[in-house]
Amino acid sequence: MQLYAKILIGMVAGVVTGIAANFGKIVWLQDTLRALEPLGDGFIRAITMVVIPLVVASLLVGTASLGDIRKLGRIGLRTVVYFLLSTVLAIVLGLLLSNLFKPGSRIDSATRDSLSAQFAGEAAGKLDLSGKQPSYSEVLLNVIPRNPVASAANFDLLPLITFTVLFGAALSVLPKQRSAPVIAFFDGVNEASMVIIGWVMHLAPYAVFVLIAAVISRFGMDLLQSLLLYSAIVAVGLFIHTYFCLGLFVRFLSGMSPWLFFKRILPVQLVAFSTSSSNATLPVSLETAETRLGTSNSIASFVLPLGATINMNGTALYQAVAVMFIGQIYGLEFGLADQLKIVLTATLAAIGTAGVPSAGIITIIIVLQSLGLGSQLAAGISLILGVDRILDMMRTVTNVTGDLVCCAYVSKSEGEMAVPTEAELSRLKQ
Repeated sequence: MQLYAKILIGMVAGVVTGIAANFGKIVWLQDTLRALEPLGDGFIRAITMVVIPLVVASLLVGTASLGDIRKLGRIGLRTVVYFLLSTVLAIVLGLLLSNLFKPGSRIDSATRDSLSAQFAGEAAGKLDLSGKQPSYSEVLLNVIPRNPVASAANFDLLPLITFTVLFGAALSVLPKQRSAPVIAFFDGVNEASMVIIGWVMHLAPYAVFVLIAAVISRFGMDLLQSLLLYSAIVAVGLFIHTYFCLGLFVRFLSGMSPWLFFKRILPVQLVAFSTSSSNATLPVSLETAETRLGTSNSIASFVLPLGATINMNGTALYQAVAVMFIGQIYGLEFGLADQLKIVLTATLAAIGTAGVPSAGIITIIIVLQSLGLGSQLAAGISLILGVDRILDMMRTVTNVTGDLVCCAYVSKSEGEMAVPTEAELSRLKQ
């Protein structure tokens, strides 16, 4: 049985087990799932462990192999423009759905106050973290690392990508006898990292089961009912953006069948859903782009790490719905000017969102502050914390899908995309 089929089975089994444990009130099963949750966390740590060596090695080799710095500029410009436009589209979609269905107007004040009290402590912790967020000018300056080794140690991908791209570009202009040993070394690091990923992915079906079952087992029926419309609007918005909007991009920008594209990237989506982390999914995204979509290493190794850092379509859509939801609960009306401010601020906040679980909650605070909702911050955030993890799983799927769509588009625009047939894929697996 193919690995991604086993992962899918693990995910379905996790959902069924979590529902049974939660709604069947099976206490011993809930306790067992919580006890097993560190095994799922260990899988995330194991696959994240490979991200830094893989990103550095793959990106450096890919950049050095381009041979033309002007080509790097074209790829970079297309990538950034695509990320910005797709993020704005996701935010606008979230605002449209929120204005149409008004999820915040359906929750009464008693339920609102109960939710606020239930998650007040966790909301306060998120507010403390948001206070440590850098300003936009600091974010721009931090793109240039003072110490690339420190950036790697702190898992700060954007400055590390900047240094690696510059180093790879410098190698591309050196004489081959000087650059070849360096490129060969990092090519070996890249290959070894892929081998480790193959080993770790054999644990994926079991880790997916544990992670999803543990999350679902913690949901309370009263909480789910209270936030059902809000959660449904976020889920529907993510589905539309992922499979309709991005599907159209696949068809018209890469010339590939959307059905074939989504079939080929299913393993990436499953890992993204279970880990809630774009960074943890990055090794699988790189392998899928090169072996299942036919994207060249030079393009995949540039676009995907950058996308895991700044392309957060799902997070942006979620932020738009969450902000509108909180405003509607408190009877606030956001006019056109306010909603344009949401588009701008949510775009910038999504770009600055870390590719780790629940990071979107912190950046929502930035959007709320831009609308002058400082007095409702803690209470507003506490309203949505209860269902954040399950929505985080969904929006991570959209985030990584958008990265792969961009990868296919850039590869097609550079004339480097050669999608393997099913027969060729079968030979690769043997």
